[in-house]
Amino acid sequence: MPLRIVFMGTPDFAVPSLVEIAGQGHEIAAVYTQPPRAAGRGMSERKSPVHQTAEQLGLSVRTPASLKGAEAAAAFAALEADVGVVVAYGQILPVAILDAPQYGCLNLHASLLPRWRGAAPIARAIMAGDAETGVMVMQMYKGLDTGPVAMGERVAIGPDMTSAELSGRLSRLGADLLVRALAALSRGVLQTKPQADEGVTYAHKLDKGETRIDWSQPAAVVHNHIRGLSPDPGAWFEADLGKGAERVKVLRSTRAEGTGTPGAVLDADLAIACGDGAVRLVELQRAGGRPVKAAEFWRGLRAPLTTVA
Repeated sequence: MPLRIVFMGTPDFAVPSLVEIAGQGHEIAAVYTQPPRAAGRGMSERKSPVHQTAEQLGLSVRTPASLKGAEAAAAFAALEADVGVVVAYGQILPVAILDAPQYGCLNLHASLLPRWRGAAPIARAIMAGDAETGVMVMQMYKGLDTGPVAMGERVAIGPDMTSAELSGRLSRLGADLLVRALAALSRGVLQTKPQADEGVTYAHKLDKGETRIDWSQPAAVVHNHIRGLSPDPGAWFEADLGKGAERVKVLRSTRAEGTGTPGAVLDADLAIACGDGAVRLVELQRAGGRPVKAAEFWRGLRAPLTTVA
């Protein structure tokens, strides 16, 4: 039996879920997403990926700046949804919103709950060196990602996998998981299980203040830091490229052999010494430039590369 759904999501991660749900024949009463934001060099307003996809699908789109207050709650309740589906929406939902649909709200979360509750589970899992993560569909309650879990899937995290790569895989897997959960809900057989009390960790929102690479850290930590922040906000270091210090973003790295003073360039293949071991820089981006492979970056240097502590 098709369900009447309110979909709530914003970034690219949520797009496959919206497309899959629409393709299953469910009635999407409205799509909620974050308002257009100024972006790009021209700082023109840009609609979110979910907003753009919803318009392509001919769906009604709502972009409230806030869901707090009686007016927002009444507008949501008037949709008379069977269930709300939330995928990286970007706002905390008030209880009045959570309780409005007949079956409440289901959330797709990109971690193996209760590990990495919060805003940045994909990046935090990689930065912590986790060997696996996953996606879970949970019933939303008041509290940060504390609701009981209905379904989940596990995914191995490859040794050089970046946040962008892991996000793409989890978004596709999560879309399939959501479709299955909604099918079970429509048949009245969706069951949930409370999260474990042990193993709770929080994936705090990424801060630009933590993006600079610290070469004094062990190579494993530096490598996980780089790939966990790739491509955005991006891990970076300062280097003297012949015209003074310049910020260089590292988009991809791998572990390397070698030792030396932390930050020292060990060879022309851009192996950089860390506090313990070394990492090899595979893809880089100078300020205002395009991403390039290490060999092209090296060829473009007009002076020996020297990192700045």
